[in-house]
Amino acid sequence: MPARIAVVGASLAGLRTAEQLRAAGHTGPITVLGDEPHLPYNRPPLSKETLAASGDPSTEQLHASVAFRRRALVDDVDFRLGRAVTAADLAQRRLTLSDGTELGFDGLVAATGLRPRRLPLPGPTAGRHVLRTLEDCAALRGALRPEARVVVVGAGFVGCEVAATALRLGCRVSIVEPAGAPMNRVIGAELAQAVQRHHEAAGIRFHTGRCVAGILGRERVSGVDLDDGTTLGADVVIEAVGSLPNTEWLADNPGLDLNDGVLCDNLLRAAGADRVVAVGDIARFPNPLFDDLPRRVEHWSIPADTAKRAAATLTARLAGRQPDPTPFTPVPSFWSDQLDLRFQSFGSPALADEVRLHEGDPDHLAGGVLATYHRRSAHVGTVAINLPPARQRELREAFTALVPAA
Repeated sequence: MPARIAVVGASLAGLRTAEQLRAAGHTGPITVLGDEPHLPYNRPPLSKETLAASGDPSTEQLHASVAFRRRALVDDVDFRLGRAVTAADLAQRRLTLSDGTELGFDGLVAATGLRPRRLPLPGPTAGRHVLRTLEDCAALRGALRPEARVVVVGAGFVGCEVAATALRLGCRVSIVEPAGAPMNRVIGAELAQAVQRHHEAAGIRFHTGRCVAGILGRERVSGVDLDDGTTLGADVVIEAVGSLPNTEWLADNPGLDLNDGVLCDNLLRAAGADRVVAVGDIARFPNPLFDDLPRRVEHWSIPADTAKRAAATLTARLAGRQPDPTPFTPVPSFWSDQLDLRFQSFGSPALADEVRLHEGDPDHLAGGVLATYHRRSAHVGTVAINLPPARQRELREAFTALVPAA
């Protein structure tokens, strides 16, 4: 009887894994399970183009604009949507769904991704938003009216993207970030401060080094108190304070390490489990391109990269073959559009202890800037701002060629 594979998670990582399982030669049943009612869709536009959509589009219309096209090789894959997996018994190889049904499997793919962190503060819930799903996007889009007072808590890439979109929609926007200048941890202090100056010149107000101490309002948000006594009026509060991996459904399985995602080896096999692999944002694996420390990587490129490797690993295991021993060394990459700036990153700049500016002027980011990131003199990342696409492709190829395996 052909082996049955369950893919838990119906976002990009789940879809790409189903495709790669078929491409790797798996002919048995594949079931993709997702808690959202939608077929897999692209999340990055939710903070940019989709959030800025004109009119009042329905969730279905928003989904149509960002849905992935499924390739013909997954036409026979069973997508079961709108039902979360609440528990997994890896010993018995059974899943329990939120409607009480059970599903058996021979191989399992963990692809459940992330959920937004929330501020642990009391206060009204109306007017407080996060951004992860289409429903989140639709609710926030309806709140971003001209002249609305918007406070974004968190100056990472998503926080800055949402702030830029809100500004373009005519909102009055403030960003609160306790860790300093925007995206400082990834791009370094000099460029982060330059980005802050650029965004401030466009009209975004920053409160750096400050934390939100309280949410004001009775039935809905009216403002936030900061830890220095400042009060910011707010009609909308957007919480962009990071994410948590969705691994609770795997709890109570001895041997798994779920401290930060699913601990895996370099082949993406879940440590402490047989016939289980993890992909996407929840996979914590070592990348010899940098070192042997397992890390989760929340970059857009990682779902497809991990899907290909995990599918090959699981297919080999179910067929009784040894997996390909070639080290898995994906190059993380992501982009971010903020106002008139387009960021492109390759590698892991956050690992660096030194930043080298090669091209451009930080006081004129729109004209183009190139920086490389180094750890103990080894090149670990590249960030380009407003460089042409052809130049960005060259930089990616150069990075891949120059970074030695550890």
